[in-house]
Amino acid sequence: MDTKITVVRGDITKITTDAIVNAANSSLLGGGGVDGAIHRAGGPQILEDCMRIRARQGGCPTGEAVITTGGKLPARYVIHTVGPVYRDGTQGEPELLASCYRNVLRLAIENGLKTVAFPNISTGIYGYPKAEAAAVAIQTTKAYIAENQGSLEEISFVCFDEENYALYCERLSDD
Repeated sequence: MDTKITVVRGDITKITTDAIVNAANSSLLGGGGVDGAIHRAGGPQILEDCMRIRARQGGCPTGEAVITTGGKLPARYVIHTVGPVYRDGTQGEPELLASCYRNVLRLAIENGLKTVAFPNISTGIYGYPKAEAAAVAIQTTKAYIAENQGSLEEISFVCFDEENYALYCERLSDD
C-alpha cells in the first residue's frame, strides 16, 4: 500500500491522527508558536512526559525527535522535533531539517503508528525560508517512505497560514 501525502490548511492541535509533530525547542518545556499551542491544547500530561525525557536525556538536540502522549489532543501522540534556526543556509540547516523529518517518521514506524501530521518546522521564529523548508520537507518525506514502503498510511502537512499551504500544494504537485 502506498503512503498518502496530503496538505491541510488548519490548526494542527485539532487534527485527528495517530501523532502530530511539535516544532519544539531543545528544552522540551513549551514555547511560542506551534510548540506553545500544542502544550496549551494538550494539557499538563505532555509537559510531564517531556520532563521525564529531560530527566533521562537532558532535552532534545536539533534534528532529533522524541515521543510523548497526546494528552487532551485528538492525536494519540505528539512527536517533538527540534528544527534548526536558519542562519544563511550554509550552516547545515537543510541537513538538520531533513533529519527532523526522518527521525519523526522513524519514531512513528517504531511505535506502530499509521498516520502523522507535520507542521511547518522551523519556518516561524526560527526563520527558515518557507519555500526552502517545504522543499526539504516533501523531498525528505517522499524519500523516507520510498525506503519504508507500507509502514505509514498517511502523512499530512498541516499549514496554519495560506502562504505555507500554497507552497506545499505547489511543491507536492510538482514532484
